[in-house]
Amino acid sequence: MQYKIEIKTPEEMISLGKKIGEQLKPNMIITMNGDLGSGKTTMTKGIALGLGIMQIVNSPTFTILKIYHGRLDLYHMDVYRITNPMDDFELEEYFEANGVCVIEWAEQIKELLPTDRLNIEIYHDGNKRQVILSSTSNDYLSIIKKVMI
Repeated sequence: MQYKIEIKTPEEMISLGKKIGEQLKPNMIITMNGDLGSGKTTMTKGIALGLGIMQIVNSPTFTILKIYHGRLDLYHMDVYRITNPMDDFELEEYFEANGVCVIEWAEQIKELLPTDRLNIEIYHDGNKRQVILSSTSNDYLSIIKKVMI
């Protein structure tokens, strides 16, 4: 099931991310896909706020992974540069490390991803963003329904 939200400002994107972050539990995985500049990192900043993280969150494009500490640890991954998901980056170990994984450009490592996850797709058209939230898992669907209120 898919839920669509129109976002008009970066503040709205952060607010949506914060609502999601407030609902997250240990070992939850969020995958994000969208063009460059669509708002994936902005959404992650909001998720971090919802997890009580006060550090500055920025894209880990060149390091692949950044870890932030809050109510739950946030494992923020940017896998844009990974061309072979079977290369041994050991990213899967973070999927069950009692924190939350947010994976930007997740389609790059789709072979490694568990089935149960919250999928976020972001499309931009000028200043507006279309955010599509989806999952097949009841745990994630309940989060989606709570943030859609």
